[in-house]
Amino acid sequence: MKYRTYPHSDVTVSEIGFGLWTTSTGWWGDKSDAEAVEMLRAAYDLGITLYDAADTYGNGRSEEQLAAAFADRRERVVYATKFGYDFSNSGATRRGQAELPQDFSPAFVRAALESSLRRLQTDYVDIYQMHNARMAQIEDDALWELLDSFKREGKIRMYGVALGPAIGWLYEGVEAVRERNVASLQIIWNMLEQYPADAQIRAAYDAGADTGYMIRVPHSSGMLEGHYTAQTTFPANDHRRHRPREWLLNGIQKVEQLRFLQRPDRTLAQAAIAWLLAEPRVMTVLPNIYDRHQLAEFAAAPDAPPLSPEELARIDALYKANFGIEEPAMAFKGTMTMSGAKA
Repeated sequence: MKYRTYPHSDVTVSEIGFGLWTTSTGWWGDKSDAEAVEMLRAAYDLGITLYDAADTYGNGRSEEQLAAAFADRRERVVYATKFGYDFSNSGATRRGQAELPQDFSPAFVRAALESSLRRLQTDYVDIYQMHNARMAQIEDDALWELLDSFKREGKIRMYGVALGPAIGWLYEGVEAVRERNVASLQIIWNMLEQYPADAQIRAAYDAGADTGYMIRVPHSSGMLEGHYTAQTTFPANDHRRHRPREWLLNGIQKVEQLRFLQRPDRTLAQAAIAWLLAEPRVMTVLPNIYDRHQLAEFAAAPDAPPLSPEELARIDALYKANFGIEEPAMAFKGTMTMSGAKA
């Protein structure tokens, strides 16, 4: 494993992180808490130190799993968690993966932090993130001032923004970097879905910001692991089951054109991670990990051969030509256009 330090901070994280949505939500198969703790400790043994939770994952379950796994080694791991969803409201019932109501009011956020600290059995969070922030939160001075107060109180080490749930949210990310110099930005980015994340990362260079990036969905919902076929089916509660069949068939065609990245000492899934780690602003990559084989493969990615300049150029050319495939333009959510000088 290799490690990176967020710019102008003392927060050092493993290049591969572990997202607890796979252990606590049931969206990637059901795991008992005992199985989750075993997996988390196995990840730690492989050098993974960054663990990304959220208060809403399993209604607090992900944070409780972290406490069960690492209470005896708290200083050796980095806890990232998120806030902003009101999952405790008795009238808010989640249907599948639908969003719950959000609340970023000062009283709610402070109560959320105290609840997270209690579940995590710690007195501080390393990286505290606005969960799926909208532009209203990016523009809310009081919210940013509140996060600064948490730092002064020693309850968080740094704060950030996690964007989603779907791909997009261009200017939410750009403005968080440009106007707020946010320490950490969590975004979707991978070889098949490069926009708008490439613009969000470029914003840090253009603004001279200190932002470091967490990358989620690095394998394009599993596509870049290279195992899908035209016969692949997904469980009923899996979000991929609801995508058009063209997503699967076109994705398979794209992946076949990326097989040149496979080598005896590097899998396609590891190459997908290596492509992300070629960007110095990327601090950690958060693959979806739901079995031991994946854990071992992904954790070994930083030690696999990096991509050569020629390989990077070939990927770029394929992406710019959309891999020679005609398909409808991707639909984005969030603020994708802005009027006035900011745009």
